Amino acid sequence: MGADISPRTPTEGCDASMVTRERGQRQVFCGLAGIVWLHRKIQDAFFLVVGSRTCAHLLQSAAGVMIFAEPRFATAILQERDLAGLADCNQELDRVAAEILERRPDIKTLFLVGSCPSEVIKLDLAKAAERLSDAYRGRVRVLDYSASGLETTFTQGEDACLKSLVPELPALADTERSLLVVGTLPDVVEDQFLRLFAELGIGPVHFLPPRRASEFPPVGRGTRLLLAQPFLGETARALQGRGATLLTAPYPFGIEGTLGWLRAAADAWGIPAARLETVTAPAVARAELSLVRQREALTGKRITFLPDSQLEIPIARFLSRECGMELVEVATPFLDRQLMESELALLPAGVRLTEGQDVDLQLDRVRADRPDITVCGLGLANPLEAEGLRTKWSIELVFTPVHGFDQAADLAELFARPLARGALLRV
Repeated sequence: MGADISPRTPTEGCDASMVTRERGQRQVFCGLAGIVWLHRKIQDAFFLVVGSRTCAHLLQSAAGVMIFAEPRFATAILQERDLAGLADCNQELDRVAAEILERRPDIKTLFLVGSCPSEVIKLDLAKAAERLSDAYRGRVRVLDYSASGLETTFTQGEDACLKSLVPELPALADTERSLLVVGTLPDVVEDQFLRLFAELGIGPVHFLPPRRASEFPPVGRGTRLLLAQPFLGETARALQGRGATLLTAPYPFGIEGTLGWLRAAADAWGIPAARLETVTAPAVARAELSLVRQREALTGKRITFLPDSQLEIPIARFLSRECGMELVEVATPFLDRQLMESELALLPAGVRLTEGQDVDLQLDRVRADRPDITVCGLGLANPLEAEGLRTKWSIELVFTPVHGFDQAADLAELFARPLARGALLRV
């Protein structure tokens, strides 16, 4: 069964006016998790979390850092005296920053990352970043952003980080134009997209975040934005505020999404449809062949998405249209209609679409529906597994290379694996 890549009108897809909105108790993962993939991408940046020992343990556990590694993140731990207002947090923060920069002269950008504790005591990291920037001017850029667990979803950490970079980006001359791909991508995926854009004749192409702070991309009226991740609304709006134009497109998950994503850029550059088909044909053929085995395992299986990563809608579209899965419920932390316009048009009509979370009500529906797979956060996975329900951690969709044609089968396999494990457990 091949992917249906024909465009759909919004009336053929999901009716966004029928979204159920839930507000209640939420189960969310901490936004500090974004540091794990951001520090790997921006190779000359350091992330200093201003938080508690719990923040430090979370990062160490999420990153899986071995004791002999020296990662480019750390935690300036707030002690009881700090939290009680009996100590000067800024003085200690300056000392820690000085130690880091002395030990790591290769660092060009230092991020001060807010956490729940630092926000509770109203520590002004913006002023701290300004003070440190003045102290180290010409040596290192110091920025701040919030990645606290008080946010709606853990992926907002990346959105906040990239938004903090926007004022630092150089200006693109009014006579020039460029394509800016926004969202953290593994280097191998980025290289694949660069080759496709080059073959199509689209360029220059820049990525945000860049691999190095010295490679900050320019932005201006001639910038065309392609979002690689669907959770970057604040960053997109900040870039639009600097004159960039957002291209409407599905996200590059699976064959259909990647083709639609590339088509948006090709249309903006006036590339004929025949050229796009010729350039992408080999990659599409490889992806179709690699998807056959996973499609056999997934066709007809029922899946529910609980709100966690904001990847729920595009991944659901891929699994439904290219893998033959039945969507029981697709829930997302919040629905940004501007960023999801193309994806909503591709969801099957009548799908149960939920924005927000009342975790008890959603778990009741999962138990009543008993889908073959439930995509959810780490905190809900083990209890559901104990009840005999197969699960997939939503955070894996961010940690794993899943964008583009060559990763389509890998993306599908993430969902085939729990089914295979469940079958073995029943033997």
